[in-house]
Amino acid sequence: MIRNLARGQQAFTSNVFLVTGDRTVLVDVGNEFDVVSTVEEHVDDIDAVAVTHTHYDHVENLDSVVDAFDVPVYGYDTDQDGVEYAIADDETIQLGDHDYRALHTPGHKNDHLCFYSDDAGVLFAGDLVFANGSFGRTDLNEGNRDLLVDSIERVLSVTDEDLQEMHTGHGPSITDAPYQDIELALQAAKF
Repeated sequence: MIRNLARGQQAFTSNVFLVTGDRTVLVDVGNEFDVVSTVEEHVDDIDAVAVTHTHYDHVENLDSVVDAFDVPVYGYDTDQDGVEYAIADDETIQLGDHDYRALHTPGHKNDHLCFYSDDAGVLFAGDLVFANGSFGRTDLNEGNRDLLVDSIERVLSVTDEDLQEMHTGHGPSITDAPYQDIELALQAAKF
């Protein structure tokens, strides 16, 4: 099961996805809200944290999560504060009951990862793309529009129209034809 623990929070935060199953994992930890208490409303413990990228709104709660649950933190770049274990491009990580392929998708930030499970039909898109064809900012440090376009094209080449769910770093998750939202984001990002 996948729950967005940031839903309804009145703070500037990324979405925080609690993925339960054989391996209970948080995808991103958010910012400016008590994510530990929110996790504990649903589960007693978690097994790991996987970060899509290290912008502060996605990782500011990392210390409190690690202190509370004593978990390893996975991300693309171990030179980033808090990231202990590197997940290389095309490496696999278990989230819940499924294996997810890590896709290095720079353009919004150099260490950006998406996580995709063909078996589950699920994509964690981070801040690469959002609902209705929106896409991640490229005007911040490490932002690069051409790289972002390449990364969106890569995600389109790896996923397909059978994609059932896309969970994004901000805004609503998409459960109705999310592949089309990715296609729209590519068109928009090319302008």
